[in-house]
Amino acid sequence: MSQVWPDIWFLRHGQTEWNLEGRIQGRLDSSLTALGRKQAAEQGRITGPVLDRFPQLEQRIFVSPLGRAQETARIALPSRAFHTDPRLAEIDTGAWEGCLRRDVAGERHGLEAYCAAPDGEGFDRLQARVRAFLTDLNGPAIVVAHGILGQVLRGTVCGLRRMDMAALSNDQGCIYQLAEGRETRLDGREN
Repeated sequence: MSQVWPDIWFLRHGQTEWNLEGRIQGRLDSSLTALGRKQAAEQGRITGPVLDRFPQLEQRIFVSPLGRAQETARIALPSRAFHTDPRLAEIDTGAWEGCLRRDVAGERHGLEAYCAAPDGEGFDRLQARVRAFLTDLNGPAIVVAHGILGQVLRGTVCGLRRMDMAALSNDQGCIYQLAEGRETRLDGREN
């Protein structure tokens, strides 16, 4: 029998300068671009009706400690308090942090590339960290974090295998609603 997790509304941070350059951020940071700030504002527009329907979420907003996620949360959820949780930081990509993906990842992409980084966190440790966070959730929540961490979190909630997690979309400017082991993408076209 698969694990049942609380409902989650997951927001990936908006586009950053390093996303635009194709640079691996991992635990390093770069600022949101103008597009990234626009994406965060769009996420805020989407979360408005969600917060109206589920006011208890006001007290259940969890954000990565990294600057790009914090900036996204401040734009998408203005004047709302949130809890910073270090378990929501992006995967540690070790020796590859700050490098251009094309220079170090070879033929690997996304989750598989980031999990292969020398001196990095790897998949098993990342998934253990994600599971620890999920296990501690005792009710529905909004989570603002990162792409690779988000694929593992979303895949874990949906009961996916690693290869299927790697195939999940990794978009910015939308919200992934996770409920009853399924994912629904919320964006401007649906709201």
